[in-house]
Amino acid sequence: MEAVIDRILAKDAAVGRAAREDARLDSEDPDSAAGTSHPIIGRAQALSRLDFQHSSFDGDQSELAARNALRRTAGLSTELEDVTEVEYRQLRLERVVLAGLWSEGTMADAENSLRELAALAETAGSEVLDGLVQRRAKPDPATYLGQGKAQELKDIVHATGADTVIVDGDLAPSQRRTLEEVVKVKVIDRTALILDIFAQHAQSREGRAQVELAQMEYLLPRLRGWGESMSRQAGGRVGAAGGGIGSRGPGETKMELDRRKIRTRMAKLRREIAAMKPARETKRANRKRNAVPSVAIAGYTNAGKSSLLNRLTDAGVLVENALFATLDPTVRKTETADGLGYTLVDTVGFVRSLPTQLVEAFRSTLEEVADADLILHIVDASHPDPEGQIAAVRTVFTEVGAQKIPEIIVLNKADIADPFVVERLRQREPRTVVVSARTGAGIEELLAAISAAIPRPSVELTLLIPYDRGDVLNRLHRSDAEIISIEHGEHGTIAHVRVREGLASEVEPFVQHG
Repeated sequence: MEAVIDRILAKDAAVGRAAREDARLDSEDPDSAAGTSHPIIGRAQALSRLDFQHSSFDGDQSELAARNALRRTAGLSTELEDVTEVEYRQLRLERVVLAGLWSEGTMADAENSLRELAALAETAGSEVLDGLVQRRAKPDPATYLGQGKAQELKDIVHATGADTVIVDGDLAPSQRRTLEEVVKVKVIDRTALILDIFAQHAQSREGRAQVELAQMEYLLPRLRGWGESMSRQAGGRVGAAGGGIGSRGPGETKMELDRRKIRTRMAKLRREIAAMKPARETKRANRKRNAVPSVAIAGYTNAGKSSLLNRLTDAGVLVENALFATLDPTVRKTETADGLGYTLVDTVGFVRSLPTQLVEAFRSTLEEVADADLILHIVDASHPDPEGQIAAVRTVFTEVGAQKIPEIIVLNKADIADPFVVERLRQREPRTVVVSARTGAGIEELLAAISAAIPRPSVELTLLIPYDRGDVLNRLHRSDAEIISIEHGEHGTIAHVRVREGLASEVEPFVQHG
């Protein structure tokens, strides 16, 4: 994949140099227009001078129709088996070409975005063949890339034999259709790609329902019918006889019926997800009632969250070098060196421009982060743009109401990271620990940082516990109380402890005053 990305970027750089040279020549030409030295205009001029051959025979369109044969997704199931006029199709990503739009930021930003798109495509099970990057102030309203670049993309698709184009952005339905008409193969956008990956990786019933709801929300505005020739249902012909009073009128098109079915399915999914929420809330409430601090492991996808959880707790969580390998939260109990218990929660990975549908659908899962006492924000220190990933994750923290939770930045993969980058990040982030989940380096320092950051019992008491009330002593041992000292006296066990407020009220009858 790296070789393909390097080739795409080198090709873009070469065209960029040609554009700059043309801009220089135009600026030296006294007859040139005043605006032709603009880099975007110069680039367009360079593109227009390249010799591209474009196919125009009818077979291209029939091939497009064959490739676009609609297939049902698992999410549509039996309730929606009649829904066939949908633009959200099951992704069969085998041989793909990437297309990116560079409208702001640096070239490094565009490169990182393209590399991430390639990684997403490979996670979905595809082979990345080639691609291009378009420098453009804003997306073209018709083809997203612009007509000239769309034609260039068509040539790349034809030369590589690709069957899918993946665009690094969100396409309007009309943009996707227009671009498909040009390139003659299926076109999907970044959101559809991420939704497909989530659908592949969701394991729990709640996770699958959340993904399906997100798919439906993406699908709804992308319905289409069969055009003007689409027949109406019975009673839908204006002035037709036999429909009965109240049944005559414009009727309901197949697309309208499909849209109504999808809304019905979405409502059902929301009810199912809402019904599952109390069980999760009950578990959280039990942890709160037992005063067990919660530490959420969050961060950019593939930053090493599950590897770190395994290193800290021997949880045995799936570790895979793929994006979004973990969707369902994993909760494990562990304790500090001095015996204070807490839970570690591994959550879904975040990504730049995480689709809004997924943020909303996974809100109940992301609440694990918002309800935590401490967030371990895992960062891949070896990534080309760790600061960008940190910013993307914090954007999601804000969306789910977790921006005020205490946070420790954990710079993972230190064994392969650039030391200068690590030091730069440490200077920028006040609470930082450098670790390697693979080698174990820095884990002791991280455990110490967690121990210092989680809420600790604050109510100091001296208890006299009768010998026949061993249950009270067991309660102290089970409930994360800090036992400072224990003595065995004539009338019972004398325990000097620190407890949380909830437990303090429970043991009030045994408190020794003065």
